[in-house]
Amino acid sequence: MGTFPDATPPDEALKALREAVLLAPHNLALRQHLAETLFIHGQIEESEKTYRAALEMAPNSVSLKLGLARAFYQQGKQSHALVIVEDLVKAPGAPAPAFLMHAKLLAGVGEIETAVREYRRAIALDKHVADAEFAARLGIGATEAESEVVEGRVRAASFEPEPAGEQDMERPKISFKDVGGMEKLKEEIRLKIIHPLTHPELYKAYGKPIGGGILLYGPPGCGKTYLARATAGEIHANFISVGISDVLDMWIGNSERNLAALFNQARSHAPCVLFFDEVDALGASRADMRQHAGRQLINQFLSEMDGVKASNEGVLVLGATNAPWHLDSAFRRPGRFDRVLFVPPPDAAARSAILRLQCQGKPLETIDYEALGKRTDHFSGADLKAVVDVAIEGKLQEALKAGVPKPITTKDLMNAATSLKPTTREWFATARNYALYSNQGGIYDDILQFLKM
Repeated sequence: MGTFPDATPPDEALKALREAVLLAPHNLALRQHLAETLFIHGQIEESEKTYRAALEMAPNSVSLKLGLARAFYQQGKQSHALVIVEDLVKAPGAPAPAFLMHAKLLAGVGEIETAVREYRRAIALDKHVADAEFAARLGIGATEAESEVVEGRVRAASFEPEPAGEQDMERPKISFKDVGGMEKLKEEIRLKIIHPLTHPELYKAYGKPIGGGILLYGPPGCGKTYLARATAGEIHANFISVGISDVLDMWIGNSERNLAALFNQARSHAPCVLFFDEVDALGASRADMRQHAGRQLINQFLSEMDGVKASNEGVLVLGATNAPWHLDSAFRRPGRFDRVLFVPPPDAAARSAILRLQCQGKPLETIDYEALGKRTDHFSGADLKAVVDVAIEGKLQEALKAGVPKPITTKDLMNAATSLKPTTREWFATARNYALYSNQGGIYDDILQFLKM
């Protein structure tokens, strides 16, 4: 679909499109056009949301799936995008852009040999999708023999690529008082991280080092990242958030250098919380790996956590994952991620508090947040935000027809909650199997307890 003419300011064009979709919510082509236009104008989060809504109407649409994958990719949500694209390229008649996107995602996680193959499939289907800059990054020459790929990474030919620079560092202003519920988790973090920093003399008397790691796991959207940031705020420490794209690099040895640089940055700014999101992507089980390069990165990670070449005193490593069963077991040894904490969906009281927070600043009648908290069992924090968004969309449709805004009611939020399903159920379906059949040392007992099994 085309874009708006240059004469139409982007804000006005987007406003008109949004209003058109509200007036014709079942017009799929119009909704897709809005999603594409939002993407073009850099409104990526709203574009993602619009693609999701369109896919509810047409769940088998290849173009919508590809659009959503692009929105994920643009936001750095590589694992989300990969799930969609892997499904697309397996289907008969997959389009060339799907293979191109697959190649870029694979390159982003260091699977260079496969990325080269997928890129060649893309241009074989449609030469117009060729991306010269990306091909050069892959080391693809005119012939197969000219590709500079060694053990899954691109070999530096005439130059040595530079590692990534220092990561942005922040001093979070939130603390545990801003985190609703999670009292057991907070106490575990206090014991492992906060008390050693506030009572260093006691820990030194017992020969207990100040530092170490905690692995937070659970369904997506339940506050793992927020809790990590609040931990740094609680102890007034520096905070470095690391995504897989900040570490993984296609050049041989560069991922390992990036990882070492991150730990050195944290050591030089101690006390510092070094937070690895989607840590399973960096520390996947070596038993599942066929490439030497991936195993080398894990060995580097373990070496940095052990402080082999430099002391990690005052460096607090937090990792978050939705799939702890994919993490190499070596990470759970003492001195590494020796505390593995389950972050469950919020309980009824926490759900009420989250909804109250999400509704702030919006036109409201008196809302029965307690009733809503009971009605939204198993909803994650992200799911609860979606409940408020759906209720607002309904009120906007009414407001456009009536010409005046109307306040959101408890009934509006109840109806929105009824129309949505908690996204955590799918996660628990997978987690339950691991908790039942692969629960060495009782590591997943918290899942069984939560499921009352």
